[in-house]
Amino acid sequence: MDSTQERTFCKWLNTKLEANGYPPMRSLVQDLSDGVRLIQLMEIMGDTSLGRYNKNPRMRVQKAENVNKALEFIRQRGIKLTNIGPEDIMDGNLKLILGMIWTLVLRFTIADISEEGLSAKEGLLLWCQRKTAPYKEVNVQDFSSSWSDGLALCALIHCHRPDLLDYDKLNKSDRHGNTRLAFQVATEYLAIPQLLEVEDLCDSAHPDERSVMTYIASFFHAFSSMDQAETVSRRVEKFAELMQSVWLSRNDYERRARNLLRALSEVQTEWAASMFTGTYTDAKAHSASFNRYKHSTKRSWVTERQDITTLFGNIQTKLRTYGLREYDPPLGLAPSDIDHAWNDLLHSEAKRSRSINAQIRQIKETLRKEFADLANDFSQRLHAISLELSNVEGPLEEQQEHVRTLQTRLPALSDALSRVSRAENDCISANVEENDYTIFTCQDLEFELELLAQSIAKKISFIDNQIVSRNMTNLTPAQLEQFESTFRYFARDGTNTLSLADFNAALASLGLVYSDEDMDYLYDHLVQEYGAITFQAFINLLVDITEDQTSPDQLRESFRGIASDKPFVTELDMRLAQLPSSAIDYLREVLPFQRNEVGEPEYDYETWLEEVFA
Repeated sequence: MDSTQERTFCKWLNTKLEANGYPPMRSLVQDLSDGVRLIQLMEIMGDTSLGRYNKNPRMRVQKAENVNKALEFIRQRGIKLTNIGPEDIMDGNLKLILGMIWTLVLRFTIADISEEGLSAKEGLLLWCQRKTAPYKEVNVQDFSSSWSDGLALCALIHCHRPDLLDYDKLNKSDRHGNTRLAFQVATEYLAIPQLLEVEDLCDSAHPDERSVMTYIASFFHAFSSMDQAETVSRRVEKFAELMQSVWLSRNDYERRARNLLRALSEVQTEWAASMFTGTYTDAKAHSASFNRYKHSTKRSWVTERQDITTLFGNIQTKLRTYGLREYDPPLGLAPSDIDHAWNDLLHSEAKRSRSINAQIRQIKETLRKEFADLANDFSQRLHAISLELSNVEGPLEEQQEHVRTLQTRLPALSDALSRVSRAENDCISANVEENDYTIFTCQDLEFELELLAQSIAKKISFIDNQIVSRNMTNLTPAQLEQFESTFRYFARDGTNTLSLADFNAALASLGLVYSDEDMDYLYDHLVQEYGAITFQAFINLLVDITEDQTSPDQLRESFRGIASDKPFVTELDMRLAQLPSSAIDYLREVLPFQRNEVGEPEYDYETWLEEVFA
């Protein structure tokens, strides 16, 4: 057994050396005799430096100093060495050298193993027995003959990674083939170095226990980290998914708020530094530049400001829905800070407008005031509704009623806007191009009115969907998040409903593919029941399907069918399966992927399904 131990222990030590950039050893007796390799190993295992030593010893006394330094370090770490001194290693006493290495294996590989109160050898044996218990051909009783047919090794691999080998299809009588397969899979896919040879297990009446234990301990460490990661993942998965969505929204809000505030400050600084030359041409140039700003830059800021305000409200609504602490933005980034900065911008705009208009005196005061009064009044009414919309809070049903009430006030604003438009036309006819009493144009106000109408519609859709999501107690948060994101992705026309084509694509992206006849029937049935494919209709349908039809295993089988039993699916697979283009586009966005050797994405549907289903 010494030859097996020598080869196994040499390979075990080489894994440490090679991982740290040292060349491997070929002979324990020869390579350890000068103490250099032994010191290198102790520095690796102890994660520390042993200080200066003779890196190229030639004299026996130098070799003795090296070996003694390494042995002293081992003893200082509380590792007991029996009957071995520097001369034993220098003179190549293989039996004592193997005993010393076994002590190191116990200390650095096996000692930290624990299973149900048992440790070291007993704990490792119990772990092996528990993992292989479901396999009737496997009966692990020791670290010797129990491993001689390769089935115990294959069972350990299949128990943790059934995707790597098909245990049921093994030829249970092919001892050498099964062992060779286990060695190959462990090396290629689990990064477990092959410390043993097939003959060490299959051609020996009693395989060496220490060699087998050393090798099996590598499996324990590889798989125990996997089990621990899965346990931790399950513990935080649901809450993490929720908090991640809130975290992303908060980061998005803060980034956009900073950018908007910076832009508002920069334009006001530019205006303050601007000078007039006193000519009509110069004044008209300033006026043209200012009008370009209002018709492009400011409109984008108006949109961004409204979107930021809506985003903040959505964050607070989601946190309140799940009973979480409300979001308190960083100093200077609160909605009130943005409002103050916006008011400063409006004041700067008014100042800028007056300074330009002061250069041009051919304006009829009456028409200017008439238009300004109407426009400013409209802006105030518009801003009042917008501000009221941004401050909507309370239970979802109360928010829903409040926002719908705001929506009923929009027709009156449209009538007022018509009066503003008529006044503006009067000014244009009189060649009045500037107005000291307002910074607004009818186009500005019409744009903001349209934006407000869109914001109210989006807010209603968001609250409606939140109410539906809150009431879906028979779905996990992960499913709700997935179904809601799918609906939002395909309901892009602003109606918060799905057309037949979008409905078909949304279901297909979730792995639910129907014939044209079945899809027409399903669509007509839902439209008849709900009036349209609303979020509630969509989510209720998915609840029925999730409860009665669709399971993770069924979806996984569907993907495997499309992928021809590959662990990944390609875009070509999805197109050959005749999935709608919009569903393929959606799946390409959400499925994780890796590129193969020719650069083609291979989409990992297994990982995605594990993330979607809690």
